[in-house]
Amino acid sequence: MLELCRITTIFFDLDHTLWDFEKNSELTFAQIFDEENISLRLTDFISAYNPINHDCWRLYRNNQITHDELRDLRLVRTFEELDYDYSPKLLAAVNKKYIDYLSQFTHLFKDTFSLLDYLAGRYELHIITNGFDAVQRLKIERSKLSRYFHHIITAEKAGHKKPSPHIFKYALDVASKTASESLMVGDSLEADIQGALAVGMQAIHFNSHDEALHDECPIVDSLQALQQLL
Repeated sequence: MLELCRITTIFFDLDHTLWDFEKNSELTFAQIFDEENISLRLTDFISAYNPINHDCWRLYRNNQITHDELRDLRLVRTFEELDYDYSPKLLAAVNKKYIDYLSQFTHLFKDTFSLLDYLAGRYELHIITNGFDAVQRLKIERSKLSRYFHHIITAEKAGHKKPSPHIFKYALDVASKTASESLMVGDSLEADIQGALAVGMQAIHFNSHDEALHDECPIVDSLQALQQLL
């Protein structure tokens, strides 16, 4: 049960919560496939890539692979699942262009701006993200989100990744807030919700990619529904 009377501050995840990662990622790969003459159907690639990417991020946040291994592994696994013959040169080119191009696309989830306009007058807003610092800051700036958020806390700056309690405690220290007055909104049950609840924050799960239902906190499937809760 939410205790809204106690909340002064809301921390948002970025990818899959406000910034439409799947849509922007697909547009990025479409551009790369055209430039590199990759002879795969984009729809087949994306269908394979998205769950592999989620799994690789799980490995990364659990410290089972490194930042560089994450970037390579998600592509290698996808190409191999599709039996596509790739060279180290192609892999390096796709990897570099993906990082260079991704933040150029700025699609957000429906109702992002109306939600943030509504919340900005009521709460102090911040971002907590496991994404890489330079890339995330470009996404936020180019998507015109920066005006809403006081602090952008990245795992790279904090030295810890969600769901580690250390990144949430770091974020609370940066924002000069207590856990009891803070709410976390994110798409990952493990990283965002369980991580926040473990340090005493409240949470709302924006279930943007159909994770299993649970009773750990309120669940919404749209940002409009989130606004109605707040």
